[in-house]
Amino acid sequence: MEEEELEFVDELEAVLHLSPEVQQAIEQVFPSQDPLDRADFNAVEYINTLFPTEQSLANIDDVVNKIRLKIRRLDDNIRTVVRGQTNVGQDGRQALEEAQKAIRQLFGKIKDIKDKAEKSEQMVKEITRDIKQLDHAKRHLTTSITSLNHLHMLVGGVDSLEAMTRRRQYGEVANLLQGVVNVLEHFQKYMGIPQIRQLSERVKAAQTELGQQILADFEEAFPSQGSKRPGGPSNVLRDACLVANVLDPRIKQEIIKKFIKQHLSEYLVLFQENQDVAWLDKIDRRYAWIKRQLVDYEEKYGHMFPSEWFMTERIAVEFCHITRTELAKIMRTRAKEIEVKLLLFAIQRTTNFEGLLAKRFSGSTLGDSPGKKPELPPASTNPFLDDENGNEEPAEKEEDIDKPRKPKAQDNPFHGIISKCFEPHLYVYIESQDKNLGELIDRFVADFKAQGPPKSNTEDGGAVLPSCADLFVYYKKCMVQCSQLSTGEPMIALSTIFQKYLREYAWKILSGNLPKTTSSSGGLTISSLLKEKEGSEVAKFTHDELCLICSILSTAEYCLATTQQLEEKLKEKVDKVLMERINLTGEMDTFSTVISNSIQLLVQDLDAACDPALTAMSKMPWQSVEHVGDQSPYVTSIIMHIKQNVPIIRDNLASTRKYFTQFCIKFANSFIPKFINHLFRCKPISMVGAEQLLLDTHSLKTVLLDLPSIGSQVVRKAPASYTKIVVKGMTRAEMILKVVMAPHEPPVVFVDNYIKLLADGNPETFQKILDMKGLKRSEQSSMLDLFRQRLPTPPSGGDGMPSLSFSTPTPEQESSRIRKLEKLIKKRL
Repeated sequence: MEEEELEFVDELEAVLHLSPEVQQAIEQVFPSQDPLDRADFNAVEYINTLFPTEQSLANIDDVVNKIRLKIRRLDDNIRTVVRGQTNVGQDGRQALEEAQKAIRQLFGKIKDIKDKAEKSEQMVKEITRDIKQLDHAKRHLTTSITSLNHLHMLVGGVDSLEAMTRRRQYGEVANLLQGVVNVLEHFQKYMGIPQIRQLSERVKAAQTELGQQILADFEEAFPSQGSKRPGGPSNVLRDACLVANVLDPRIKQEIIKKFIKQHLSEYLVLFQENQDVAWLDKIDRRYAWIKRQLVDYEEKYGHMFPSEWFMTERIAVEFCHITRTELAKIMRTRAKEIEVKLLLFAIQRTTNFEGLLAKRFSGSTLGDSPGKKPELPPASTNPFLDDENGNEEPAEKEEDIDKPRKPKAQDNPFHGIISKCFEPHLYVYIESQDKNLGELIDRFVADFKAQGPPKSNTEDGGAVLPSCADLFVYYKKCMVQCSQLSTGEPMIALSTIFQKYLREYAWKILSGNLPKTTSSSGGLTISSLLKEKEGSEVAKFTHDELCLICSILSTAEYCLATTQQLEEKLKEKVDKVLMERINLTGEMDTFSTVISNSIQLLVQDLDAACDPALTAMSKMPWQSVEHVGDQSPYVTSIIMHIKQNVPIIRDNLASTRKYFTQFCIKFANSFIPKFINHLFRCKPISMVGAEQLLLDTHSLKTVLLDLPSIGSQVVRKAPASYTKIVVKGMTRAEMILKVVMAPHEPPVVFVDNYIKLLADGNPETFQKILDMKGLKRSEQSSMLDLFRQRLPTPPSGGDGMPSLSFSTPTPEQESSRIRKLEKLIKKRL
């Protein structure tokens, strides 16, 4: 029995082995926490869970009873389910049969509905068949009636058109012809019908006959040959013009062409090339003639032509074209007789006439077809055009270039329609301006020599040379004049002339009048320096010469700024394709060179004035100085020169403050190295002499720091860039003297002190320090060897020489004597 039960269990497990997907679905449908429901149920583990210890076996009977009770309940549930499923198959078959029966009934009903719908559709078609026939008949009848009406109108219109054409009833023809043409458009799809095609050919023939007839009538009324004109227009011609509007546009153009040609035939005779009135000096007569003709046309023929033909404007435009051609021809023939005044006179009268046309006409006929307006050039931004009214004052300054001007309200569509012919001859104007500017520069040179430099104004700064403003005012007038004549190559030629005389002004007026430096080598002896009185020494340049240099510098700065503005305005006026050819950079560089040379002259003058004092300093016996007193006479002399020159330069450069700052910086960069070089020449120096030199150096440093505002009632802080240069340079001079004052024993301390104070790894500088101390060659040799040993190793990538450092640390080895000297200097300050 046990073996059979085991086999039954194995078979049951094999049957009840479910796939993981099925097992997962069962768990989702019937979730349960009972271990018996788990797919991986293990009976041994379950029993161990029920009886974990031996003591728990005491209630084994209760557990067995509970399990048996659960088994009975499961059996009851299984039995109930099995019994419930006994009748399921029979019920399903019955439900399926009922569903099939319902489907058969539904199909029968749908078929009945379809049959009824087909019968209804057939019935509707039969009902509406007659109605559709009636609709088609109505539409065809309407079309036939309309076509017959149009045909009747066309036939009658063609007959009437032919009859009216023969009778020259142009007033009736104008309206009738347009109607016939419109009706004929409805028969375009019927042109295959012979009768319709015949009517179309009759209409075309009538149009051709009308065109030839109207041209013949105009030829008869306005003959090309003959000296007499009819007394006035006729109504027939006025109506003929209305007919021409409907005909081929070529008929209208032919009428306009013949009428204008006949109307201007007298002009060609009166102003032939061999006539006196044809030359430029009588160009006013041409424009007076056309004005009379236009007035005469308005009175006689103004109402004959339709207003949309713009006949008055067309006559004026044709006159302009003829005039331009005739003027170009006669100017080519008599080119040698063209003078500047004559050319400008003709251009002025012509541009005035073009402006008059712009006020009177819209320019709508200037295009290829009537009503098409020509493309206008972009609005001008030239600030000088407002000066054309003649209100410009002669003394106007060129700063007005910067002032914004309003552009012209409306561009002239007739601009250049005649005056374009003068452009090939504008070289006469350019050559004249070249000559005038050359004479103007020569007059500036002569006036400068005769009148001398301008007087300085300490309130407004250095005076700008008046010739500068005159030059740019003349430039402005030339720009305005030339821009009215042409914005093409003549403007480029004029800019080249401007460049030429800007350079000449820079070299002849500015650089040519800079004072020349004299190579005087006279110096001051020690005795004369000690005996001279303050203010007795004369600077190399006089007061007037210094003012002249500053005036030239201010003028060059003004020219530089104004030349830049001039370049911008020239680029605004010239054609865009030529804009890149306007370049005044070279002239601006020239004025920058004048500024640089002027500053260098001022620096050289003050520098040279200080040279004798520095020479005297290097020749003084500093070894025999016994006590420290006031500042030395050479310092007083240097300060005197600074106080003489700097206030003059500052006041005359008040309007160009940046260039005064450049002067101060350049002077500091020139004077301080020279002062240090002269310090090295002061040898040997005693301890007291070094103290005196240190006091003098500090005095000079104080004066140099105050240099920008020295002698001024308004004290301004010196620019940081200048202060940095002075502090850096003069601190080096002070460090040199402190090293000289330091005892050279022991040598190691002296060398370290030198390296710390000067941070200069150059042996030549150290050699000069030793010479100033008056050491013997043997001592210097050992010092130099020690110096080379004590030099710090330069960082990788350096040049092998320590960079200068101007920090002023106080060495521990500094003697009390040096500290006393510093206290003395502070006390005196």
